[in-house]
Amino acid sequence: MESKCYYRELECYHKTDEKIRRRIGIDGYYDLSKLPSQTMQEQFRAFLLDRGRHVSLRTIRHNRKFFEQICAAIQRVRKPPNSFLDWDVAKWVMTLEMWMLENGVPLYRNKVSVYGTESRCEARQIGYLKSILKFLQPEDTRPEREKDVWDLSKLGIQIKGNPIYNVKTLNFIGILQSGMREEVKRAIYLHLKQEKIGTVKREVTSISQFSKYLLDKQIEIQSCAEINRELLEEYLVYKATDGYPGSSSSNNILALQSVLESVGKIFEYDNLEMLFINTDIPPEVQPEFKAHSDAELKRLNAQITKLDVQITRCMVIHQMLGTRISDTLTLRRDCLIKRNGLDIIRIQQVKTRTYEKPISADLAALIQKAIDYTEDRYGATEYIFVDEKDTKRPLQYTTVKHKVLQLILKEDLRDDDGKLFKFNTHMFRRSYGVKLTELHLDDWTIAKLLGHKNVSAVKHYRKMSNQLLADETRRARAEQTRILLKSLDGWGEDYEQIRQNG
Repeated sequence: MESKCYYRELECYHKTDEKIRRRIGIDGYYDLSKLPSQTMQEQFRAFLLDRGRHVSLRTIRHNRKFFEQICAAIQRVRKPPNSFLDWDVAKWVMTLEMWMLENGVPLYRNKVSVYGTESRCEARQIGYLKSILKFLQPEDTRPEREKDVWDLSKLGIQIKGNPIYNVKTLNFIGILQSGMREEVKRAIYLHLKQEKIGTVKREVTSISQFSKYLLDKQIEIQSCAEINRELLEEYLVYKATDGYPGSSSSNNILALQSVLESVGKIFEYDNLEMLFINTDIPPEVQPEFKAHSDAELKRLNAQITKLDVQITRCMVIHQMLGTRISDTLTLRRDCLIKRNGLDIIRIQQVKTRTYEKPISADLAALIQKAIDYTEDRYGATEYIFVDEKDTKRPLQYTTVKHKVLQLILKEDLRDDDGKLFKFNTHMFRRSYGVKLTELHLDDWTIAKLLGHKNVSAVKHYRKMSNQLLADETRRARAEQTRILLKSLDGWGEDYEQIRQNG
């Protein structure tokens, strides 16, 4: 077997710009002879050929130093393995870490997320080694429901998902008690048939947190049948004090209740049927409703134009429509309608229903430009804004969010309070709703323009309109003063001082 794996053998090489290929040349390669056995060389070649289908040539070149460090770590071992599968992951990681310590290579690196938070994570060399070992693991041929990580596409049921989130798997590894894990799988499979994937993921998270609590407190439980009221109360106290209480606390407990009650019904565990009482659910903390000021929107929009042209269009359309981000990203190419000379847009809300509303000619022209852009590049797609990697899907929320947050950090964009802008699904919708209240529209009209079924949510937008309240109060006081001063006319000099002070 050839002891070198050349870049030109990889799929990413041929997808790379020709200028870059000429600069790299045709002789770049990985020296597989640094691995101690032919088996390991064949295994790594297979890994590299597969990786070349998923990452860029630049990444392949950058990762070569990680490969060489792994080879150096193997060479220091007295009895090196014959295969990457001879050792478990822990032994491989320990071998590499020993070499890194001896050679002054840090075991951890600092990472700054797009949200601006700093954290420590394992060195890239260790992650690269784990990716090799994961690729080489033999295929798990068990039925999907018996595995600890489910591939949702292999379950044979229709998954109810939000198209702007690409959820492919469901992971039960965080449920540390094996008996509980198998019981929860049964319940979750039933829930997948009825609930949206986002709800199911919260349920798995809630039971994983409970599982971790049991392990941390050294509570020996292997089955949900062993959970009693006393244990649950201790957990609820923990959640309310040390367990990071917050706006999601009530949802977390409700999700835990849903899972445990389903487990109780499936396995006939009577102790789970009446485990929870109404007072167990903490009151929901109402989030702070904040709308951007005109000055904030102006600063933000001035920088948004620096993004990719289609994402810029998406963000501007999003603001002008006042939709949820999921509804903007899933706009269809046939959403524009002309009716009685008016431009109408049809919005198919992901969460609720389809509705229509009139839009300006300028906004309709901008949406048409976005449609033309997509058709020119990707053909007859379902959505206006599409995922470049899979044009059958809409542009993913995380893609937009990361690009906007990176822009905010790069340009140091701050709100009126001097804090960095945040990005959330309603960041522009709330400003849109507040503007509608400032136009003195009635509640039903506002609800219709926002796509709400009723007027119950409109009160939040009216509460946020501090400027409207200030203006209305100022006008009312001015009118009151005018009336009072007019009534003082003819009262003589004794009241002149009152008029002047007023």
